[in-house]
Amino acid sequence: MRKDKKAAGEAVDKAIEAAQRSIQLNDKSADAHSLLADLYGRKISLGSAMFLGPKFGPKVKEENAKAMALDDKNPRVWASLGRQYLMAPKMFGGDVSKAIDSLEKSKSLDPQQEQTYVWLAKAYKKHGDKAKAQDAIQHALSLNTDSPWIKNAANLLN
Repeated sequence: MRKDKKAAGEAVDKAIEAAQRSIQLNDKSADAHSLLADLYGRKISLGSAMFLGPKFGPKVKEENAKAMALDDKNPRVWASLGRQYLMAPKMFGGDVSKAIDSLEKSKSLDPQQEQTYVWLAKAYKKHGDKAKAQDAIQHALSLNTDSPWIKNAANLLN
């Protein structure tokens, strides 16, 4: 769906609806709130950030805050918060150092999450630390050598 933004947008919309239904059934799930935050972020990335950012950006922040309040020891909550800091423009709370801190916290809570290492690699690259970015992506690859997503991220880091 990478090449078909319309289909990707429709898939994200369906996923948002499913996450919202999940939260209606159990609003105490930190995982569901983090997932919804990530889906709102994905929605922004698929469209025009200038138009979708103001609508969905506050929702990302709100869902991550709910997730953190529910379970601040959940590695997925910390990873989602890291992605929020990494992807948001600086004027809307984006902060690469905070992204790295959040992703490192996620990693410390569960060192087996290959996705966290990929996002950490992206954060270190954005921060200008190529060595740490390479270390993080190599660790992700060691956890899941067959992942096309990780392999693609590794190629983009070079």
